[in-house]
Amino acid sequence: MSDTTPDTTPDGTPDDRAAAGAPASDRHLPVLLQRCVDLLAPALRAPGSVLVDCTLGMGGHTEAVLEQVPTARVVGIDRDPQALELAGARLARFGDRFTGVHAVYDEVGDVVADLGLPGVQGVLMDLGVSSLQLDEAERGFAYSQDAPLDMRMDQSRGLTAADVLNTYDQRDLVRILRDYGEERFALRVARAIVRRREERPWARTAELADVVRGAIPAATRKTGGNPSKRTFQALRIEVNGELEVLERAVPAAIEALAVGGRIVVESYHSLEDRIVKRALARGTTSSAPEGLPVEPETHRPYLEPLTRGAEEADAAELERNPRSASVRLRAAQRLRPTPSHLLPSSRPNKEARR
Repeated sequence: MSDTTPDTTPDGTPDDRAAAGAPASDRHLPVLLQRCVDLLAPALRAPGSVLVDCTLGMGGHTEAVLEQVPTARVVGIDRDPQALELAGARLARFGDRFTGVHAVYDEVGDVVADLGLPGVQGVLMDLGVSSLQLDEAERGFAYSQDAPLDMRMDQSRGLTAADVLNTYDQRDLVRILRDYGEERFALRVARAIVRRREERPWARTAELADVVRGAIPAATRKTGGNPSKRTFQALRIEVNGELEVLERAVPAAIEALAVGGRIVVESYHSLEDRIVKRALARGTTSSAPEGLPVEPETHRPYLEPLTRGAEEADAAELERNPRSASVRLRAAQRLRPTPSHLLPSSRPNKEARR
């Protein structure tokens, strides 16, 4: 999905602190940083314990864990080679306690297996688009800056946003705008996109923002921020397959956890949080049919929730980091192995991706 939460102002422009070219430590303020460390630390106290940071991004969460939990090692996964390079430079002082891996985070099971680890003690996912990607206008993520319509988190492969806009039929455009952007006026926007590409191919973000603004009724544009944000979110999710990846990633991450290991996930919109909630609920509730006099061992919960529902940012966090307003944090601890009848059916084909 992404690799950190956005460092943007309310209109979608990068935060002044997140200047492109600045060191990674100056370009991103992680959301609920200390809360994440506090949730993960009890599982990382034994020497050689391993945390997998599935969405490494600029490395802020990983740096905090390595500083505060000297017994821990971290494996950082990111699909963006540039993020890996910047985070690697930030974390070089920790030596072999940090290992960076170029992968999509639903490949977490393969990453753990390739490193010869029988299981890990912690998994962290901080979802959303990264500050790195927003900082650099040429990536095409920010609707407030004119740039090529790219939006790929890994620019070495896959369809761009321009490809989607120029090749998807109107029905598919309506689907992604409605399902991924929760856009009330999905049909109007899709029709405008198709009309515009009949004149010339889509290429730039500013053109898209203008067309979307014109397709949204004027009365609606007066509230809710920039009317383009839902379309840009929908395209980003489609281009990067974010929800499909997340659907696979959470179960895979749970299966990578050793008994006693902990998983922490930060989501930033309801589509993500719904997937995370459902995956954790499968492990924290009994799978036994109702009415049985005795619950069979194989149907007992294999996860224990560490949060009551989804935690939100408190007033202090919001003041320190306004971008935390939409965060929903969920966490759980593995109690025992997953019963065989509840195991995920398969892992993603790593070679097919490439």
